[in-house]
Amino acid sequence: MIVPKNLGELLYLSAQKHPQRTAIVFGQKRINYKTLNELTDSIAAGLVALGIKKQDKVALFLDNCPEFVISYFAVLKAAAVVVPINYMFKIEEAKFILEDSQAICLITSRVYVDMAEELRLRVDSLKHIITTTKVNDDTTDFNRIKKDNPEILNKVVSQPQDLAVILYTSGTTGHPKGAMLTHYNLVSNASDCAEAIKATHRDTCICILPLFHSFAATVCMNLPLLIGAKMVIMKSIRPFRRVIRAIRKHRVSIFVGVPSIYNILKDMKLPPIFHSPLLKLFNPVRVCISGAAALPVDTFEGFARKFRMPLLEGYGLTEASPVVTLNPLKGIKKAGSIGIPLSKNIELKIVDDKDIPLGPERIGELLVKGPNVMTAYYKQEEATTSTLKDGWLYTGDMAKFDSDGYLYIVGRKKEMVNVRGLNVYPREIEEVLYQNPKIKEAAVIGIPDIHRGEVPIGFVVLKDGENATEHEIIQYLRERLASYKVPKYIEFRVFLPKNTTGKILKRILQDEPRTFGHIQKNNKNECNKGAG
Repeated sequence: MIVPKNLGELLYLSAQKHPQRTAIVFGQKRINYKTLNELTDSIAAGLVALGIKKQDKVALFLDNCPEFVISYFAVLKAAAVVVPINYMFKIEEAKFILEDSQAICLITSRVYVDMAEELRLRVDSLKHIITTTKVNDDTTDFNRIKKDNPEILNKVVSQPQDLAVILYTSGTTGHPKGAMLTHYNLVSNASDCAEAIKATHRDTCICILPLFHSFAATVCMNLPLLIGAKMVIMKSIRPFRRVIRAIRKHRVSIFVGVPSIYNILKDMKLPPIFHSPLLKLFNPVRVCISGAAALPVDTFEGFARKFRMPLLEGYGLTEASPVVTLNPLKGIKKAGSIGIPLSKNIELKIVDDKDIPLGPERIGELLVKGPNVMTAYYKQEEATTSTLKDGWLYTGDMAKFDSDGYLYIVGRKKEMVNVRGLNVYPREIEEVLYQNPKIKEAAVIGIPDIHRGEVPIGFVVLKDGENATEHEIIQYLRERLASYKVPKYIEFRVFLPKNTTGKILKRILQDEPRTFGHIQKNNKNECNKGAG
């Protein structure tokens, strides 16, 4: 296989090799590789004509749909930089990313156009709003910017080391940081993933995860488009029966999910035919991949018993494009382990606090080196220096190798809370809580949850003379934060534990026995002993 030098060429090469093969399925809609390549060319040419220059930042605020893929590759073919934004974000959250990235253009849909127009008024750098379909005579849409002169793109070709995407990721500070990923980073990771699961153009991959997420973008979009395979895009995972129908109808062979989905499947009642030798006639899936969060051992084992097919748990982080490890397709798959390095191109080591490498069964910080590792955090020199040292990415995850070289995550240095694979940082929630005039002090921690992997919970101290209910505080947060960031519980305290300098001691809160019924149950649940 010819290795593309950039992501635009990735799509072009597949279109040259498989022009009539279906690239995207979305409901009743079909787009073949030739059409997808031409569409992205014409919109890319339109972006250049609009004034988008090489390495300008273009944000995407879109649901899962073909237009996300079209926009993503059109921006890259224009030699600009894609900045995906979580479509669940409220306006202040989106505003931060647009301002931090200095995005000059936002591509969105009719659903979000009102919010986009308000953002244009509030973000100085944002000059253009482009919608995927016509909204009114005053908006610019795909059809209005399309240009049938793709030769203009020959003047703006991206090199492998050029910045391709800025993906905003977690941190222990109050705001996300932009991981700078090059064309080389993303092409290499998609290629390594394809090789690891032996994917070919005959495969069909279903995308039920949000495409703004690094895991879905690499494994559900870049991977199939690299090899000329088919991607079936689902706008939503609900109702799940539609996903099952899509799998059977389109003969999906690669299923990519997060642990909560596999937990649902493990407990789902299936027709008797699923337990017969004719299983493959009704279930064409040949491999399942789990990522973005820890896969509970109970889920791994229950799924394997029920479906009798490989479920491969892996590990990654946005800063690594994102896939780092995977349990092997052929060979031993270890429950609770995140597997072995994705490819020979990726190096791993575990070190102690003095950066001394540790042997098997010794717990330390996991470090990653390889072509998938980001170049820097955008405009975050201090954070970059502390995270990237001598080519090694310091993940902040505590891990160990076993004697066979399989990796296990045992905890995190970071305070980040992982809710169904989406990163939540306590300080961001705390800052919103502190804006409430009734609240004197606040602290947020993450705890295990059987359905979502982890959830945030909050502790607040009210100002003297104030009264509030848990419902009131949660409703206050719902109006200001994406739903998955809102704490599952709020507990009121007379005071919060502090050290001598007045810093709130979250570890004490973390170690307290939970008084909430569900939390106490979940903390004891065996599934939470799996890798994080």
